[in-house]
Amino acid sequence: MKKELKIKKCKKCGATVHVIEDCNCNGCGMICCEEPMEIVKPNSVDAAIEKHIPTFEKMDDGIFVKVNHVMEKEHFIEWIALVSENKEYFVTLYPEQNAECHLPYIPGAKLYAYCNKHGLWETEVK
Repeated sequence: MKKELKIKKCKKCGATVHVIEDCNCNGCGMICCEEPMEIVKPNSVDAAIEKHIPTFEKMDDGIFVKVNHVMEKEHFIEWIALVSENKEYFVTLYPEQNAECHLPYIPGAKLYAYCNKHGLWETEVK
């Protein structure tokens, strides 16, 4: 079973949270700015796919991940994550550095990139 990354975002203030276990009660859930937070769906924003989908190259010791995206103070990739059935790796990125990192090679895992303006993007590690 593949584990999916679940991110929720506040529509008012833009706060984002990584959900480990969500509540399944009726009418319950995470609240921010007095409103329910919404699930962020990967690859669902109308933006340039080639500038948001993380790509990777298999190396001897893992994968080299890169996102072909600008890294300006106002618009950048905030983090890259690798999620498998029982492991999660997150790499925090900052403006003016490259949107790239090294991660373990886990075939079938999901690779994510989060853009501060265009949301969550994913691809599968093959």
